[in-house]
Amino acid sequence: MTHRERRQPLTQPNAALRAQLNEEQLMTLRELERFGWELRFVRRPPFQDLVPLVVDGDRKSFSMLKPDGTLEDNPGIQLRA
Repeated sequence: MTHRERRQPLTQPNAALRAQLNEEQLMTLRELERFGWELRFVRRPPFQDLVPLVVDGDRKSFSMLKPDGTLEDNPGIQLRA
């Protein structure tokens, strides 16, 4: 039996990711981008708010952009390698 990878690559265009954010999140993201941070992906858990994650330029830490535009440095999210 052949094992087939079901996860999709993280190649969604940045514009499509940004379109999912509200104005407060976009303002925070613009400020973070000045310091090398980037929007990596947006999780869409069922019946919950979107979970946009940003990573620093060195890819050593990540944070969640909350709906009010603030950052959650320890979002308690497990990331797959």
